[in-house]
Amino acid sequence: MTTLATCIVGRFNALTPMHICRQRLFGIACVLLLIALPPRAVAEDWPRFLGPRGDGTSTETGLIAGIPKDGPERVFSKRIGTGYAAPSVRGDLLVLHHRLGNEEIVDALERDTAKPVWRHKYPTRYIDPFGYNNGPRCTPLLTADRCYTFGAEGRLCCLELKTGKLIWQRYTKNDWRVPQNFFGVGSTPLLEGNLLIVMVGGQPNAGVVALDAKTGKTVWENVGKDTWDGEPMLGWRGGRTVSWQTHWKQASYASPVVADVNGQRVVFCLMRQGLVVLEVKTGKELFSRWFRAIVNDSVNAANPVVVGNQVHCSAAYYRVGGFLLDIKKGNTKFEHVWENNSLEVHWMTPIYHEGYLYAFSGRNEPDAEFRCVEFKTGKVAWSRDERWRKYSTKQPPVFGRGSLIKADGKLIALGEGGMLGMFDLNPKQIRERGRWQVPELKHPCWATPVLSEKKLYLRSEDYLVCLDLAVEKE
Repeated sequence: MTTLATCIVGRFNALTPMHICRQRLFGIACVLLLIALPPRAVAEDWPRFLGPRGDGTSTETGLIAGIPKDGPERVFSKRIGTGYAAPSVRGDLLVLHHRLGNEEIVDALERDTAKPVWRHKYPTRYIDPFGYNNGPRCTPLLTADRCYTFGAEGRLCCLELKTGKLIWQRYTKNDWRVPQNFFGVGSTPLLEGNLLIVMVGGQPNAGVVALDAKTGKTVWENVGKDTWDGEPMLGWRGGRTVSWQTHWKQASYASPVVADVNGQRVVFCLMRQGLVVLEVKTGKELFSRWFRAIVNDSVNAANPVVVGNQVHCSAAYYRVGGFLLDIKKGNTKFEHVWENNSLEVHWMTPIYHEGYLYAFSGRNEPDAEFRCVEFKTGKVAWSRDERWRKYSTKQPPVFGRGSLIKADGKLIALGEGGMLGMFDLNPKQIRERGRWQVPELKHPCWATPVLSEKKLYLRSEDYLVCLDLAVEKE
């Protein structure tokens, strides 16, 4: 397009005055033709947890309209080590954090072929106390020149993206007093400017820390005893208040979310005890809101969803449900807009689109439903049964619980049994655009799908699969 426009301008400048009128009309016609041409398909990187904006959405266009019955074209399928961490993609590199034997491994691969580029590895002794897999849970964070990873035992590494060379590392369980997590470290760090914000879960007041992203040195730390001691335990019987215990776990499996609220840059941290909102630069607490199940073996895992000056949180354990807060000017006070069980999200972060939330709801496979909920009221717009109890667990014809991303005006879904699907963004009714059981993928598929350059990357505990979603193949 640039070359054609240059030719038009050059030809126009060389004309004599008597031809200018005629050529002006020609030039205008050419410009109108260029405007009328269909826009080129958009593609972008997926360099961190939940994509470029951290909300599970992509601006990519030019994708297939639905999932074919035999599945999209396969680009590659690769057996990998164990873990729940989704890969990240930046430029021509795909970075995967997984475990092989007694080592956690960070592999950089060619994005389109899965050929090895570099590898960084270190020993690990992590054993999941509940019998789940022993691999890393956190998604790599990629910048123009660096790669940050957070292992299941709390080893935080900063690597050179081009070579995999170690720049710095922190052993968070040694640097802070961190009680053992239920399922290993699972909160992916967030980069905000020159600060790497990490929910380490340190006692007594280091639930969240900010590190200098270049050096790994601590800039600030906050959240814990001073946050919660004496606060009302909302939703708990008997009007109880918090009596802080130094053995309590603070870290959750949600990740920090940064947003501009009422003209201020703040970070939302859904901890094990509930939601805490902090100033980004200083770590100063603005407000907190208790939010957790009564039973001890429970977690918060879905990220807060922030829209304007409102924030939604949800959890699935033992009928916790969710709430919507309206944050007042100054960001130190809030009002409850609603609180109910319309969404009980176990791990996926709900997708927000035009006033509605889309998510898989349910604590376990036998509870799963796919739902659309009105954001401002918490009312269920529609719901579909995705429970497994009626079916064989080897290859169920339902999604169970799952993960969603939004791209090209549609929802792309990956069920925990490896079912790939596509849906309309429609609050009036559910409309499915095809489904396909990915042959290599078996339960559990708990990593969120990744979309970059029209390639969809899906992982289970032992496979990484890449599918081509482009309408036109290059």
